[in-house]
Amino acid sequence: GGKITTYRRLAESALGELSPFFKDLPGPWTAGVPLPGGDFAVADKPGLIDKLLADYPFLDRRWAARLIRGYGRDAWAILGPAQSAADLAPDFGATLTAAELAWLMRHEFACSAEDIVWRRTKLGLRLSEDDISALDAWMANAPPDVRAAGEAR
Repeated sequence: GGKITTYRRLAESALGELSPFFKDLPGPWTAGVPLPGGDFAVADKPGLIDKLLADYPFLDRRWAARLIRGYGRDAWAILGPAQSAADLAPDFGATLTAAELAWLMRHEFACSAEDIVWRRTKLGLRLSEDDISALDAWMANAPPDVRAAGEAR
């Protein structure tokens, strides 16, 4: 397995260490459970990309593939009712938009640009320092409901 499998095993191991203190903890259960948005077979990925492109014709294939690779079926939740790229704006570079930032803050509790560009999307490999500074500034001034989700950790 990759990082996610390793993280799951570490988390289950930690729960195992706590089980003497919490008798009602379930045993390991995550191995066969898909991650959020990941309830599809790997072979279905090209079809999901095509469906995302059909539903959001303003996306290009690379952008759609990145969203499916990173979020699976949750890509539709990120894009919401958008009819154009402008509806997701601003675009901070490498197709990373405010809509995606807001989703990451609300659902993955991202608190900083570093969280997003290195730990969640790896887009730090494609964004400039100025782009990343703009992300931090946007996040600091995000709408209160978005900011509160990230701060609630």
